Amino acid sequence: MSDHKNLDNRYPTKRGISGNLAKIGFLFLASTLCNMKCIGRENFPESNPYVVASNHQCFADGVLIDKYLPRGHFKHMCALVASDLETDYGSLGRLIVRVGRGIAVDRYGNPVRGLIKAKKEVEKGNICFVFPEGTRTHDGKVAEMKDGACYLAIKSNTPLIPVYISGAYQIWPRGQKWPHPWKGFFRRRKLRIYVGEPMYGKDFNNDAHAMTAALSDWMHEMERLHIDPEVG
Repeated sequence: MSDHKNLDNRYPTKRGISGNLAKIGFLFLASTLCNMKCIGRENFPESNPYVVASNHQCFADGVLIDKYLPRGHFKHMCALVASDLETDYGSLGRLIVRVGRGIAVDRYGNPVRGLIKAKKEVEKGNICFVFPEGTRTHDGKVAEMKDGACYLAIKSNTPLIPVYISGAYQIWPRGQKWPHPWKGFFRRRKLRIYVGEPMYGKDFNNDAHAMTAALSDWMHEMERLHIDPEVG
């Protein structure tokens, strides 16, 4: 009982002033230094709650998506984050958790407690970001997806919004300490965010595995079309 109470009290992580300022500052720099654009922004619901499922290209994916949420939705946004982001990535990791109002899950163990907490938050009217691959991409391509995002959408009876990010891996690949938004001499790299139409559990007989398969198919089709934002 005490463990569940501690979980409820600790998560979502409080954003606070530092989290809000970090989000504003990062998005100002990203918008200035990168050539950013969102396609399909109208697919975000006008009202919350809902679940966002995105591919995972860099540390800042959640913040990049936040830029295009409907007005007022950011304050309701939380995110499932790997527990080691708080412990193994220094001040940057802890700041990311604060900005995203993180709910920690053990990606190497049992994620159920984190999912249950996230479900409660969505049922309260919040928006939850989930990265179904579970970790950042190693090569820019979409990896195998877990069922957590679809499970959360089905159990909370809310729409799931698929998002594909293109170009963030080229700007801030795994293993690189800082992003590099320039391509050549004073040429900004392109960063594109594609928002798909909402998906509903009822269309998949409330089968999280079947819904995840459809989400994965959508992600791979977007990857086929848009893996390199500099092309086209």
